[in-house]
Amino acid sequence: MTSVVLVDDQALVRIGIATLLDLEDDIEVVGQAGNGEEALELIARLRPDVVLMDIRMPGLDGLAALARIVADPRLGGVHVVMLTTFAIDEYIFEAIRAGAAGFLVKNSEPEELIRGVRAAADGDALLSPAVTRRLMSEYATRAKLAPATLRQLDQLTDREREVLALVATGLSNTELAERLFVSPLTVKTHVSRIMTKLYARDRAQLVVAAYESGLVSPGWSDSPRR
Repeated sequence: MTSVVLVDDQALVRIGIATLLDLEDDIEVVGQAGNGEEALELIARLRPDVVLMDIRMPGLDGLAALARIVADPRLGGVHVVMLTTFAIDEYIFEAIRAGAAGFLVKNSEPEELIRGVRAAADGDALLSPAVTRRLMSEYATRAKLAPATLRQLDQLTDREREVLALVATGLSNTELAERLFVSPLTVKTHVSRIMTKLYARDRAQLVVAAYESGLVSPGWSDSPRR
């Protein structure tokens, strides 16, 4: 059972999402909060698998709350998904770099929301390939190459670089397995090793690392740069 905490200053938004998620047999909304301070108390006490949190809230906003969650080693298993009104939000770049598992637009289709919660809980790809490319293409135009990330990339094998480049397009483990002609378990092992070597909290940070290091660039689609 995947446990979820909802954080949004609009009660109607919380109620709507909670009603939708609670219809699923494998998802349970265990708590709701209207601001970042309430959220931190709930999350520390409940330690949910997934937190769906609005970026923009009065008082302690979603970014500040995210920073505290990521900094708390006791909450290492909590995956934070940011909720936004816009497909591309200026704060999304900061959120993903800070450790968010990804983001969902509030007017997403119900199936996309449910799929996103499950993906976040599994540590799998959350953003669709199209959204990932758009987001990271915009991100890449703003960011400078990070020497530290570039050095860490040297620790990866050629196969791991190939997997990382494909992860950066937003492919799921199943899609990666089909592309590479290996089993999903093999892909999961590769991704886990890459995360360990790059000190990445989740797949969203792997996407950032791939673009930030220059392994892939906007418009990349076939083969990673080596």
